[in-house]
Amino acid sequence: MNYVATFARFAEHLNNLCADLDKAVAYAAEKKFDPAVLLNARLAPDQFNLMRQIQVACDNAKNGAGRLADRTVPAHADNEATVAELQTRLKAVVELLGSFDEAAFAGADERVIALPYWGGRYMTGADYLAHYLVPNFYFHVTTAYSILRHNGVSLGKLDYLGRLPLRLPATQG
Repeated sequence: MNYVATFARFAEHLNNLCADLDKAVAYAAEKKFDPAVLLNARLAPDQFNLMRQIQVACDNAKNGAGRLADRTVPAHADNEATVAELQTRLKAVVELLGSFDEAAFAGADERVIALPYWGGRYMTGADYLAHYLVPNFYFHVTTAYSILRHNGVSLGKLDYLGRLPLRLPATQG
């Protein structure tokens, strides 16, 4: 598995969320309401609000990298109250993800990953990444994006995808 590439994509999506929050603040200013209203918005009564969706996406990214690299990562207190504080957290996690190199993930494919809510069961690192971490991370990122869209923030698909590594074909000589 190319763990570094996976976490680089996670970092890109966290950066995209940071930019989406800038657009949310601009939208709130344009419509003359407190952006904190958006932080408390949710898609369904039994789902987390925007703030918690982003906190969980951050935790998935950093804790997943830590588990797969068998490295302790810093905890966050989940006490953000403003968009700026949430963006600070996003940037801190992006920076942390950049500190992992391929050597950090030596042995990760077979590493035993056990979470407290799995009832004593475990997954290998490769299964954890493919079947839990990647889908769970994108679930929370997509839900955060959808909350903003649902509440009127002008976001499109490229706000979610971010900058694509598109290339021009080589010229024929």
